[in-house]
Amino acid sequence: MANILNSPGRYVQGAGELSRLGGYAKEYGKKALILISASGYKRTGSMIEKSFEGTDCSILFDYFNGECCKDEITRLTDLMEKEGCDLVIGVGGGKILDTAKAAAYYRHTPVVICPTIASTDAPCSALSVIYTPDGVFEEYLFLPSNPNMVLMDTAVIAKSPVRLTVSGMGDALATYFEARACQAKDALTCAGGHGTLAAMALAELCFDTLMEEGIKAKVALEAGVCTNAVEKIIEANTLLSGIGFESGGLAGAHAIHNGLTVLEECHHMYHGEKVAFGTITQLVLENVPTDELEEVIDFCIEVGLPVTLAELGIKEVTEEKIMAVATAACAESDTLHNMPFEVTPEKVYAAILAADGYGRYYKGEE
Repeated sequence: MANILNSPGRYVQGAGELSRLGGYAKEYGKKALILISASGYKRTGSMIEKSFEGTDCSILFDYFNGECCKDEITRLTDLMEKEGCDLVIGVGGGKILDTAKAAAYYRHTPVVICPTIASTDAPCSALSVIYTPDGVFEEYLFLPSNPNMVLMDTAVIAKSPVRLTVSGMGDALATYFEARACQAKDALTCAGGHGTLAAMALAELCFDTLMEEGIKAKVALEAGVCTNAVEKIIEANTLLSGIGFESGGLAGAHAIHNGLTVLEECHHMYHGEKVAFGTITQLVLENVPTDELEEVIDFCIEVGLPVTLAELGIKEVTEEKIMAVATAACAESDTLHNMPFEVTPEKVYAAILAADGYGRYYKGEE
């Protein structure tokens, strides 16, 4: 099996880049379906429309229905066929972007991804996470190619709620540790082969950037400004983590996240927030040295990522609930089996409760 690295065709990051979207998009199609939320259109719609003036690419806006599910994807592919769209542009958060990628895949068109937040590492990947209409994880849709272009307007992203960028740090936090686990097992990655030296280097750089720039970026965002630290964290959350997870591999942290989706009380939490707790749980499963565990938990506490079950919304912890999470995380098709040792629901159950205990301990709650 080959070593494989996937990446988007082009990555553009900078302040004001969304106002240049039309100039970029005209290279990929003649009529673009732009998938966006109603609130997103209010914030950026006029800017996007103006960017297409004078180009030979027409646009059709359509509002996202709220979930990356099969029904929504089918609705959009039908709309594209009816309207003759030969390009999809996703503008918004992770689920909009995943839905845009899936619709483009089924219609065999290019796709341009324009995140307005830096809350996940989804934008760069050849992957869509499919949920049920009720928001429960269903499956990964692996795509044959990455987005043709990813455009990050840091001026827009810096105006988004700080919690979203912090959530992106939680998603990115898992990248190095999951890639390291896959490397130890020589497991296959989402790219369809073994990891590369480049992917592992990017994953490690992602972690180092979080540790060096994460707190500074959060403080700057809370002050309402986009500093160099913010720019670096946006790149870490999106490009470094995106290539790192896809070509380095997923393991325990994201499987724990998927397990947590079976609990309704966790549905209000963002993807990266649940992944952060999943990362701590993976480190417990691995029984890593104390200093490494402390570094990760302290970082999460300082930036505001959840380190306890209560912070995830699980106020009443029962054996039944946690075992349901553990069992779902150990699903045969999930990535927990990329850990370099045998993992059972019983081991995951114990690791979740221990991770919660460590979180409470370091927060001084016991």
